[in-house]
Amino acid sequence: MRALFSVSDKTGVVEFAGRLISLGWEIIATGGTMKMLQDAGLKVINISEITGFPEICDGRVKTLHPKVHGALLGRRDLESHRRQLKENGIEYIDLVCVNLYPFRQTIEKPGVTMDDAIENIDIGGPSMLRSAAKNWKDVTVVCNPEDYAQVLEEITAGGNTTPDTRLKLSAKAYTHTAEYDMMIATYMRRQAGLNEKLFLEYDLKQSLRYGENPHQEARFYASAEKVPYSLATAEQLNGKELSYNNIQDANAALNIVREFKEPFCVGLKHMNPCGAAIGKDVVEAWQKAFEADKVSIFGGIVAANREINKEAAELMKPVFLEIIMAPSFTEEALEVLKTKKNLRLLKVDMSEDTAVHKQFVSMNGGLLVQDQDVTTKTVTPDMCVTGTKPDDAYMADMNFAWRIVKHVKSNAIVVVKDGMTRGVGAGQMNRIGSAEIALKEAEAAYREKGEDVRKAGLVMASDGFFPFDDCVALAAEYGVKAIVQPGGSIRDNDSIAKANENHIAMLFTGMRHFKH
Repeated sequence: MRALFSVSDKTGVVEFAGRLISLGWEIIATGGTMKMLQDAGLKVINISEITGFPEICDGRVKTLHPKVHGALLGRRDLESHRRQLKENGIEYIDLVCVNLYPFRQTIEKPGVTMDDAIENIDIGGPSMLRSAAKNWKDVTVVCNPEDYAQVLEEITAGGNTTPDTRLKLSAKAYTHTAEYDMMIATYMRRQAGLNEKLFLEYDLKQSLRYGENPHQEARFYASAEKVPYSLATAEQLNGKELSYNNIQDANAALNIVREFKEPFCVGLKHMNPCGAAIGKDVVEAWQKAFEADKVSIFGGIVAANREINKEAAELMKPVFLEIIMAPSFTEEALEVLKTKKNLRLLKVDMSEDTAVHKQFVSMNGGLLVQDQDVTTKTVTPDMCVTGTKPDDAYMADMNFAWRIVKHVKSNAIVVVKDGMTRGVGAGQMNRIGSAEIALKEAEAAYREKGEDVRKAGLVMASDGFFPFDDCVALAAEYGVKAIVQPGGSIRDNDSIAKANENHIAMLFTGMRHFKH
């Protein structure tokens, strides 16, 4: 029995080859793999001894030869194949151990040149894998070191791998080459400026109990690209497995958290923030976020951009929450929170990320692709379009509200005061409906404290422009003092006039943030 070795990932390869030799196999190898095996004291046949031809073109050509591919593709059950191989002095190769040049690792290096990338495009490796995989009934193909143990176990027990294992290894080999070719095609198409094809690569991270509802099957796949603020790379420290809806909500919460540099905390339900706040530290941020909507947070998800300490943990513990996410947790905080065995605690990479990544949304029979909405304008005094001008306190609240309303389902209206949400109106079919929800919610919260909402000095934000002046008129009834919105309606002057009439400062950012 013969095996051909040519690997870039040399994990466990010496042990694997050594065991095969001890079982009576001959080992053929190329270049660096051959040297490594020989340095380990193993008897190895140089590929050039098999082909009768030297490696040429700096190793670009070494295995592309009939004595390699005939040995892999020749069928043992066909007399004509057996005869032709014998006439041409070709001996069968029964096992191929190959993995490919590190193309992904190369193109991920800072400053990589196209020449460097091209030199790491493997030609002979994929060819050998495909040949061996095609002839899986006779040939074992191994491209992942994780499969070495099973292959050795079966060969030790029965002299060869089982047909079932060879079929599975064949499928893995084709998957390996398909992913490899997709990486290369994506890279080369990017260099050439082509975009009429889209290739995606995702690996199964978790099979979920069900989807949005119990009758829907669901899985969670992770991108090969590692990015901050991602559940795909989060470390779960406690609690049950994440559900489909957990993942959707948690992702929405992380997108809000990434807007803030100051200590910030958000509570989220059904992909909309129900309470959000900034504070001097994580404790104050949580207290304000919870105070913003004590009812909706029940069964919700919390995300903070600061380490959760013991004091914050003790305040969170009495509240029924599904998930708490943060960049880290102190040991004391974990001791407090882990007493709730079902509470999911997630440590999430929240390092700064300035790259603009793509967002994918599936359609019936199609896929929408867009840049993620990661740009948020800073609200500045020069954006004011009214005679009434905002003071510094209102400017701070408008910037806070503008970053929150961006993440509320359209039509979206958010009402804030002192760096915390006081009312959130989400997903209504008309903007005035969202405004009514947000303002009535704020009124109820102030009434509960025995205060008049009209004296609070609220700030209101809208993710889209006002088509009429009705939202401004309603805001005036609730004592709103400042409004931030994109502007751009043909009736902007009506809204400006209504704001001036009610001594409301209004600012136009010139950028909308619809969220469907």
